[in-house]
Amino acid sequence: MNVPLLDLKAQFATIKAEIMSAIEPVFDNQAFVLGREVELLEQEIAQYCQVPFAIGCASGSDALLLALMALDVQAGDEVITTPYTFFATAGSIARLGAKPVFVDIDPVTFNLNPDLIEEKITERTKAIMPVHLYGQCADMDRINAIAQRHNLPVIEDAAQAIGAEWNGQRACSMGMIGCLSFYPTKNLGAAGDAGCLTTLDEAMAAKLKSLRVHGEISRYYHRYVGINSRIDALQAVVLRVKLRYLEDWTTGRMRHAARYQAAFAAQPGLAEFVQTPTIPSNVRHIINQYVIRANRRDELRAYLKEHGIGTEIYYPLSLHEQECFAFLGHHKGDFPESERASQETLALPVYPEMTTSMQDFVVAKIAEFYSQTAVK
Repeated sequence: MNVPLLDLKAQFATIKAEIMSAIEPVFDNQAFVLGREVELLEQEIAQYCQVPFAIGCASGSDALLLALMALDVQAGDEVITTPYTFFATAGSIARLGAKPVFVDIDPVTFNLNPDLIEEKITERTKAIMPVHLYGQCADMDRINAIAQRHNLPVIEDAAQAIGAEWNGQRACSMGMIGCLSFYPTKNLGAAGDAGCLTTLDEAMAAKLKSLRVHGEISRYYHRYVGINSRIDALQAVVLRVKLRYLEDWTTGRMRHAARYQAAFAAQPGLAEFVQTPTIPSNVRHIINQYVIRANRRDELRAYLKEHGIGTEIYYPLSLHEQECFAFLGHHKGDFPESERASQETLALPVYPEMTTSMQDFVVAKIAEFYSQTAVK
C-alpha cells in the first residue's frame, strides 16, 4: 500500500469544478492584484479568526517580516522566539538586523516554554514571537502575562495553526499581530505562496496594509519604507473556495489523530518505543502535522519508506545550530529540548482524505519495525 505524507490531488479532485469556476472570472476581468476578491477573503479570514482585521500578503514569511516592520523592529533590537520551528520565524528577525533570542521548548507540546522567557528579556527586547507549532497553540495566557508585565507586543506565528484555539480563543486573536501562511501544504492552502496578518487594532491594520505596498498611503505617496507583498486575486478566489471546507477538513484531521492515538495504544509494548502527541483538554489542536517521538527515528523512517509510507522530519536541525546563525554564538547543548526533538520527532501521514486502512497500515508497519528490531 502507498500512503503519502500528504495528498493534495485527492483534495483538489473534490473541489476542482468550484476552483476552476472561481478562477475564470478573474481572467475575464484581468484584475489580478489585490482588489475586491482579496477584500472579501480578508473579511472572511477575519471572521474565521475572530478578529476585526485581516490583511492579505504574499506569503507567511512576509507576514512575519511585515509584523516586525510594523512594530519598528530595527538593527540591534531583540525578539524572543523558539529555536524549534521553520526557518522563516527567526529569519524574518535577522533580515531586519535584529537578534533572534531563543528560548527552549516545552518537551510535551514542542512550543515555547513560558518558564524560560522572562530570564531572556533585556532592555533591547522589542517583541515576543511564539509559534503555534504543528497546529497547537502555545500557552498564550502565560506568554501574554509576561508580555504585559514588560510592556512587550506579542506576534503569533500561526502559520501552521489556522483555526486552533487556546481556552476558546482562536489563534491570531490573542497577540498584537497574528501571522498565517497559506502555503499549499497548510490546512488552508493556496495554489502557490500566500499569507495573511491579523490584528485587533485599526491603526495597526492600516499600517500593515501600507507596508505591503511599499509603504504607500495613497498612489505614489509613501509614509513608510515598505515592501512589495501583495496577494493576488487568483490566490484569493482559491482560498475563498477552500475556506468553506476548512472546518470539515479540520474535523477530519482531528478524527484521524484520535484514531492514531487509539491504534498506537492498542499495540502491546509500542509505548516503549513511540510517544504519541499529548493534546491538553483546553486546546483545539488542528493537526497540521501528527508528530510522534520515536526511538531509532531515522531507521524507522527508512523502514516506512521501503513500505511506501511517506514521512517528514520537522525539523532535523534546531535554528541555533544552523550555519547562518553561527554569529549568535550558540553551541550544541544550549537548547537541549529543541535538540532532542530534532533527533526524535517524525511526522506521519495525516490529511482529511486518508482512509482507515491507510492508518492501520502505518501503525502496523511501525509496530512491525520495533518487533523485528527488538528480536534482533
